[in-house]
Amino acid sequence: MNQKNLLEVDWSKIPPPSDDGAANHLVGMTIPPLSLIATDDQSITLSGLPGRTVVFAYPRTGEPGKISLVDDWDMIPGARGCTPQTCSFRDLYAELKAAGAGHVFGLSTQSNVYQTEMASRLHLPFAVLSDEKLALTRALNLPTMEVAGLTLIKRLALIIDNGRISHVFYPVFPPDRNAGDVLAWLKANPA
Repeated sequence: MNQKNLLEVDWSKIPPPSDDGAANHLVGMTIPPLSLIATDDQSITLSGLPGRTVVFAYPRTGEPGKISLVDDWDMIPGARGCTPQTCSFRDLYAELKAAGAGHVFGLSTQSNVYQTEMASRLHLPFAVLSDEKLALTRALNLPTMEVAGLTLIKRLALIIDNGRISHVFYPVFPPDRNAGDVLAWLKANPA
């Protein structure tokens, strides 16, 4: 069953991900000094960014009118919802910044070329980072899933303060509420 609209999703028909403990080790970790290419063509080294940074990660965004990576994509717990999650961060971007997020980034293992098209199509006010080579994913041992021969990051959000992970949202469901949850946390936990 594939729900055709990328933004309007009936979450009651989508299996939620469970907390498999795959992100328990992340709080307190220092971000390694790795550079990732961003959709604004900059090379971003998260470990070197001062202040508070929000990074939300997702498996992969879809393309309107294109078929899913696999027929049962919607039935893979945590797979469906990358576009709604991304759009929620877009829609709350100004509020996230006002609540203390010095930087906001999306993150996936999709190519920079693909992400750049998506960022333009969705009118994103922030850059999306490509971890196509899985350098950051492996260095942090981020939770992943294997689908159609691809390694994809499981949906999560990281709060990074001066290069160290201070909070993790995992698992994330429904995805379109993730930005609101991050915003509430930022307001309750000023840097």
